Amino acid sequence: MKRTAFFISDGTGITAETLGNSLLAQFEAIEFERIILPYVDSVAKAEKAAARINQTAAASGIRPIVVDTIVDKNIRKILDAADCLNIDIFAAFLAPLEAELKVESSYSVGKSHSATTSPVYLARIDAVNFALDNDDGARTRHYAEADIILIGVSRSGKTPTCLYMAMQFGIKAANYPLTEEDMNDLKIPASLEPFRHKLFGLTIEPERLAAIRNERRANSRYASLKQCYHEIDEVEMLYEREQIPFISTTDKSIEEISTRILAETGLQRRLQS
Repeated sequence: MKRTAFFISDGTGITAETLGNSLLAQFEAIEFERIILPYVDSVAKAEKAAARINQTAAASGIRPIVVDTIVDKNIRKILDAADCLNIDIFAAFLAPLEAELKVESSYSVGKSHSATTSPVYLARIDAVNFALDNDDGARTRHYAEADIILIGVSRSGKTPTCLYMAMQFGIKAANYPLTEEDMNDLKIPASLEPFRHKLFGLTIEPERLAAIRNERRANSRYASLKQCYHEIDEVEMLYEREQIPFISTTDKSIEEISTRILAETGLQRRLQS
């Protein structure tokens, strides 16, 4: 069975998409075609979105699922009248909060994305710049500023995890790729030794690593299953010998990897408001 799902927002659509996907993931037997409509912040745009929803319903004979984070009441009326099952994310939360806080919501469009000069936003940008500047062991002299240093073999997920932790949590994450030379003596590289308390390891199943590497360098020694098995065996022995905490990235999303790292290390999110 296939259904169409719209994620509609007056802002970037990230919140609607994230929460909507979490809901739809509970229905594994159904295939969803996902359509994201961001910046629906006027009556004209809402009417255009509603027309597209109605066209989809007419063409398929099945009404679409609509997940939205629209707060403007005039825009909401237009979407509510469309031929769809409309899930209003904010409606479930704003009314109870208004009752509890005894204050009405401001119902401001794009409120959560407006403060581009706030300390939280600036912390996010600073953390992202740090992750980019300290990728793949490029500048180990900056490691004193790092909140965490991810280590692991090439293509085990270090860079995307660092960037996600920076964007979502404001964590200053650096990463260092462990090479065959680094692991010859099963010791932490000298440049990392002063920061061993910040180290966190990533590992991955050799078969998955070989598949990823083959996309980059097909039929090379670097991507061979034998080489991948060797590197993973060595790096996991290093982690255990040096008592470095580590997790496998094999079947985990970047979101799950990052959240697990924070939970295991006790690192505090800097983006709280």
